[in-house]
Amino acid sequence: MRFFSLRQTSRAVLFSMGMGAGLVLSFSTQAATVKPANVSANTATDQGSSTRLTPANSTDGIIALVNDNAILKSDLIDAVNQTQARAQAAGEPIANSAQLQSEVLNALILRELQLSLVNRVGLKPDEAAINQRLAQIAQSEGLDSIAALQQRLDASQVGRYASLRAQLIEDAAIQSLQQRQITNRVRISEQDIDAFLASPEAKRLNQSEYQTIHVRVPYIDDYSRLSPAQRDEALKVALTLRTRLQVPNVDVAEAVAAAQGNYPIPLQGGDMGFNKAAALPTELSSEITKLEVGAVSAPLVTPEGIDIIKLANKKSSDTMLIPQWNTRHILIKVDELQTDALAEQKINDLYDQLRKGADFAGLAATYSDDPGSAGRGGDLDWVSEDDMIGPFEAVMKTTTVGDYSAPFKTQFGWHILKLEGERQFDVSDQYRRNMARQALYQRLAPQAKEDWLQELRTSAYIQVLAS
Repeated sequence: MRFFSLRQTSRAVLFSMGMGAGLVLSFSTQAATVKPANVSANTATDQGSSTRLTPANSTDGIIALVNDNAILKSDLIDAVNQTQARAQAAGEPIANSAQLQSEVLNALILRELQLSLVNRVGLKPDEAAINQRLAQIAQSEGLDSIAALQQRLDASQVGRYASLRAQLIEDAAIQSLQQRQITNRVRISEQDIDAFLASPEAKRLNQSEYQTIHVRVPYIDDYSRLSPAQRDEALKVALTLRTRLQVPNVDVAEAVAAAQGNYPIPLQGGDMGFNKAAALPTELSSEITKLEVGAVSAPLVTPEGIDIIKLANKKSSDTMLIPQWNTRHILIKVDELQTDALAEQKINDLYDQLRKGADFAGLAATYSDDPGSAGRGGDLDWVSEDDMIGPFEAVMKTTTVGDYSAPFKTQFGWHILKLEGERQFDVSDQYRRNMARQALYQRLAPQAKEDWLQELRTSAYIQVLAS
């Protein structure tokens, strides 16, 4: 279960991509652009003594100046309400105090500084990733499409979908910015990796696969609007489901159907099959790796619903084998000096020579337009899946060892390839080193992020105004 403290509110405000649509939309950091005239150049620090803001005692004025932008009192009220809702969903409600408002205002200031930097460097989030996130939110709300999500949100309040999308775009841009900054600050050497692999902590870097059963009991309404009776009803269904899943060799579909009963929202999830822990969502993997085979987690309360997780089975493995192919090729380029028709004619002539017994390596060395491999007789060495472009890989996988392909075309021109060998290659050591690097990064990244945010704030013009 996730717990909140006042020290966590900055993170809760800065990152909202993991929340459901209702909670996401309750927080907006729309800032008006103003000119900070006749104000002190020093940053105000007496935030903790500010009067507690509420909709009743607030006129929507400026609460803080951040460089050339402003944060409004309404922004602070919305963000405080957002933080309280998330804390309540996590099971640790926090009061709307002056200290909470100070923490949340600091988070809003940091967010505004990061958004300004995003605009300056021109970061553009991937539209496909935004649409994927919207699709996930739609699914969590029991909807089958983004269009259905838009229709529902705009039916409740005009422009609500646009606000959600804008929020997700901002969040994605900030995450991308932070990733850039943290990556530049975290330096991990090969010696660091060697030391980590020699430590007891490295035992966690196994390649075990977990057969995970994950079922969610969705809430009847947005968590912030649920009555105590509705929360108790969801928890009762979750406890019933947990009891049924504890039965050995249980039929998951039957257990879910039986737990559903008269609960008005369909339960979500089921048997997820075998997955490595690293391939599972972080919160799910952290729970599943703690369980013994056959064990079921206690109900996990989230803002979107109550999760029940069971470890149905586990497969351990000390090796990781991947397929590799040893390939040669001849390339005839298509470019401004050579038309497609001429390149096709040349490759067909070379193909005829191969069929008459010509040496593949000799033809590649003489005629191939690939400067990286021609000098080696067209040798590309051993390659793995996804190393080569799609059309080349497709032909490579269907060519018999020792044989060569018919001419085929890619974006680079016309090719003939010869498959010299095929093998299963053990990349366990490389996998463990990559996992060690990731573990070290996750350990060092939080401090690197805090240092960067502090530098960002120190170099900015900030003034907190009296409420």
